[in-house]
Order: sequence, then structure tokens, then C-alpha cells
Amino acid sequence: MAKLLYGIPAVEIDTTDRELAHLKVVIVTKLRRGEVFTLAVNGRINDAGPGRRILWVHPSIPIQFQFDGTAEEKLNREWLEELMAAVNAGGNLQITPEPAAHG
Repeated sequence: MAKLLYGIPAVEIDTTDRELAHLKVVIVTKLRRGEVFTLAVNGRINDAGPGRRILWVHPSIPIQFQFDGTAEEKLNREWLEELMAAVNAGGNLQITPEPAAHG
């Protein structure tokens, strides 16, 4: 199980390597632009139970991407565009089902 570690002490968000690779691209892109946003991590935090949790993502808050495997994931451009469009529209960044790759 891959993990997104956020803040101090770190909140551990469970995910897959594939999901984390796509989240990493969106998160790093937004932070490089100096843009802050929210991240919805519903039911993915070990000690938080199944409820809703929204994190405020800001460059001053430490973030780590912990992958299980060592191989780089091949990215799905359509999925990246969907994730980025949702967060750019003022919504939360959240893991959605991966669309089928075209082409």
C-alpha cells in the first residue's frame, strides 16, 4: 500500500502506487504554481474511520509521496486532466476512478 504523508505529525493517507503517481503530478504542479487547494481523503486515513476528511494543501506544510514499488507508473493523461480540471474549478482534489486510456 502506497501512502501520502501530509503535515507534522504526518497524516497517513492510504492509496495505490498508481493513484499516488497521478496525485503527485497534480499536487506538485499546483504547488509549483503557488496555488493552494483542498484534498478530500474520504475513508483513506487509517485512524480516522470511514468519514469525510478535507486537508488544506499549502507549500509550507510538509508532504511526502511513499510508493510501494520502485518502478515509475505510466501516467494516464486523461485521468491527470480530469483531476486537474476538478481542482482548478474550485473543487477538492480527490481520487476518482481511472478512465480507460485512449489511443
